[in-house]
Amino acid sequence: MANANIGDIITFKRDGESHEGTVSGVRENSVIVQYGYSKDKDEPLTTIVNHKNYKIKKSSK
Repeated sequence: MANANIGDIITFKRDGESHEGTVSGVRENSVIVQYGYSKDKDEPLTTIVNHKNYKIKKSSK
């Protein structure tokens, strides 16, 4: 399984719902993903996803 790179679009599940987001950082065991904006604060929603728990939808390369 290939690991995502910065700029890749991935899909992952969180709290039983599927989400799509853009990778903004890559770590040894996980990626940092921006997947939307907070309605209250107009700030980006970010989360950390283990490499085992996502699929690459579109590569940035």
